[in-house]
Amino acid sequence: MTSAPSPAARLAALLPDLSPLRSSADFRLLWVQGLVTYFGSFMALIALPLQIKELTGSPLAVGAMGAVELVPLVVFGLYGGALADAVDRRKVILATEAGLGVLALVLLVNAALPDPMLWPLYVVAAGVSALSGLQRPALDSLMARIVPHEQQTAAAALNSLRWQFGAITGPAVAGVVVSYAGHATAYTVTVVTFAASVLLCLRLTPAPPVRENTKPSLRGIVEGARYACSRPVLLGTYAVDMAAMFFAFPNAIFPFLADELDADWSLGLMYAAGSIGSLVLGLTSGWTSRVRRHGLFVVFGAAVWGLAIAGAGWFGNVWLVLVCLAVAGAGDMLSGLGRSTIWNQTIPEELRGRLAGIEVLSYSVGPQLGQVRAGAMAGWTGTRAAVWSGGAACVASVALLAAVLPKLLTYDSATDEDALRGRRAKEAGTGTPEAAVPAPEAGLSEA
Repeated sequence: MTSAPSPAARLAALLPDLSPLRSSADFRLLWVQGLVTYFGSFMALIALPLQIKELTGSPLAVGAMGAVELVPLVVFGLYGGALADAVDRRKVILATEAGLGVLALVLLVNAALPDPMLWPLYVVAAGVSALSGLQRPALDSLMARIVPHEQQTAAAALNSLRWQFGAITGPAVAGVVVSYAGHATAYTVTVVTFAASVLLCLRLTPAPPVRENTKPSLRGIVEGARYACSRPVLLGTYAVDMAAMFFAFPNAIFPFLADELDADWSLGLMYAAGSIGSLVLGLTSGWTSRVRRHGLFVVFGAAVWGLAIAGAGWFGNVWLVLVCLAVAGAGDMLSGLGRSTIWNQTIPEELRGRLAGIEVLSYSVGPQLGQVRAGAMAGWTGTRAAVWSGGAACVASVALLAAVLPKLLTYDSATDEDALRGRRAKEAGTGTPEAAVPAPEAGLSEA
């Protein structure tokens, strides 16, 4: 008779699965590189709008930075996806990381002037958005190549932990540094982190394209879009994410929500609560590596996000609002783990970059439109109503999409044809013949 697991064993099962860090030297390099560069990036992300505010005193001038960033991110994100399938992804990552470091240096030089200029701040913001759009597909598409097929969920959880560390510590430190040492010091830290990041990226293994002589083109981008539309599971991941962000991304009206709750002191906590919830889930994500039904992650996580956002708008107690926002962050991360795993397990290697470019649209356009929706609804119905109604609409839209795209709910990495094809291709690439791939074992953990 099997004895029940000890409390220590149960705790160990909850801790993050570190298998990708042990099995892949390239993943270790990218994980450390991301830890360093995210910290520096978030330093600049806070220092830049603060400097615009200091130079202009205008909320509109600060908000204009978002408009400057959106178009380059969309355009270069799509092109970056095609580029990632056509050239060595390591070279793309290196070149864009070095370019981001140069832009940080421009910010430093401008901040050191006796009278810093405003226009370079917008130019740098647009340049950072363009380079990030070029880089992200190469980074995202590289994960499936360097991490074993069965460790994709664990890798996504570790990457999320890395991002949350930067999202929490970077802004916190930036606020202190800018207040006491000035913008130039914050930008200096950013320049140093990018220099360290480039040195780490130099040690990455080359990642040449699968197909030779493939050139980035509009036809190639369309080919990737057609593939995504032909796969109900992939289409479902994009649609659920877009719906969740469009209806339930109220960050832009948090200052007004804090005012209505008579809790101006809570504004910073409102912005941080989602990251804290994601961090808690990440630190207890060991169980996610044993799940095969990643489509359920996508749908359930998005539904939790919507319900929690609805609660944040409904409750009048600020502490309950903060708890709801933390739960929303955990739901968002769970949905993100499912999306990332499905993408990396099912998309063919020769299309991975272009599909990653489409993912950039999902990540960027949804939240931007969501903030517009939240602001417009707040002006019409009031702040709290705009928040809770958006959360309710998110839950309804996720339920509708799950009904229309049932294959997303039934996705199983052990039986899905695209996932099995991806596993065979990966193992064949390491010298394991396709016939030697074992059949799925009975009794594997399912959601």
